[in-house]
Amino acid sequence: MKVVVDRNKCQDHGQCVFAAPDVFAFDDAGHLAYVPDPDDALSDEVEEAADVCPLQAIRIVAGP
Repeated sequence: MKVVVDRNKCQDHGQCVFAAPDVFAFDDAGHLAYVPDPDDALSDEVEEAADVCPLQAIRIVAGP
């Protein structure tokens, strides 16, 4: 699984941080940081994060 965040759409609302805190977080400047290739065991959390993103800026891509 690979996570892709469209930085042009993302406005750092943080809903993904609440849905998948092991994958998404805020950096020291208050901007979204994330793990681009999280463990597949976190797929439910990542899917929830993509679903709750108000701007639909998160995509999940099947990985090798």
